[in-house]
Amino acid sequence: MTGKFAAFRALHDGGCFLMPNAWDAGSARIPSAQGFLALGTTSAGIAFSRGVPDGAHLIGRSEMMDAIHRIASAVSIPVSADLESGFGAEPINVADTVRQAIQAGAVGGNIEDASAEHPSGLLELARAVDRIRAARSVGTGFVLTARTDACLLRGTEALSTAIARCHAFVDAGADCVFVPGLTQAQDITILVTEVKAPVSVVMGLARSALTVADLRQAGARRVSVGGSLARACLGLLRRAGRQMLEEGRFDYADGQIPDAELCAFFAVDDVTARNRP
Repeated sequence: MTGKFAAFRALHDGGCFLMPNAWDAGSARIPSAQGFLALGTTSAGIAFSRGVPDGAHLIGRSEMMDAIHRIASAVSIPVSADLESGFGAEPINVADTVRQAIQAGAVGGNIEDASAEHPSGLLELARAVDRIRAARSVGTGFVLTARTDACLLRGTEALSTAIARCHAFVDAGADCVFVPGLTQAQDITILVTEVKAPVSVVMGLARSALTVADLRQAGARRVSVGGSLARACLGLLRRAGRQMLEEGRFDYADGQIPDAELCAFFAVDDVTARNRP
C-alpha cells in the first residue's frame, strides 16, 4: 500500500497523467495492462452495473467499498476512489468513509461539495471545508482530492467560485483539486495559475475538442474520464441490441476481443499482464 501511495503521490508532482475510471475488476485490468499508471473508480459506472441511476444514493457505503476493494485488488497500480459526497453529511461520516476506502485498498479519493438540498447546488463553504478537514484528519497516506461542482452548475461566477472553493479546500488539507465542467483550455490555465495544488479535470462528460496535449499545455496535472467509459460500453450494448432487433445483424461482434484471448489475459495476474509485450 505504501508503495502505491508513493507512486500515486509522485504522479501529481509533475507533468500530466491519464487516469481512466473502472467500475469492476475486469474494466480495471484492461487499462492497467495497457500501461496506464493509475486508475480511478466511477460511482456512476458502479451504479449502472447494478441497474440503478447515478446520484440517487442507492449504492450504500458498504456496497461501494466492496466495489472499490474488488477494483483495487485486481490491479498492481494505484487506485483513487470516487467517494461522492462522503456517504454522510457530517464531517465524521466523511472521515469514516476515507478510513474505509483506505482499508478497501484505495490510496486516494475525492470528496465533492454538491448538495441537492442547498439552493446554490453546493454545500455552504464552511461546511464543505469542515468535511475536507475531517477527511484529512484520517492521515497523510492518502491523496485527498477535493471536488467542487461549481463549474458544472455554470453561471457567470462559476470559475471564480470554483477558485475560491479550491483555495479553501487546499488550506484545509486537500492534496489535489478536481473541477469537472471545464471545457475551455483558458479556464483550466486560469485555475491552474490561481490554485497552488495539482488540478484534476475530467473529459468525456461532453464533447470537447481538447486533447491530452492541450490539457498538458493548460497545466492540468491529472485527467480522468468519469463514467464515460462505462456509458460508452452501455452505448455499444444498446446499439447492438437495436441492430439485432431491427436489422437481424450481428456486426457489433466484429470488434469483440476473442474468448481465448480474454481467458488467457485474465488467467494471469496484473503484474504479468503489464509486463507482456
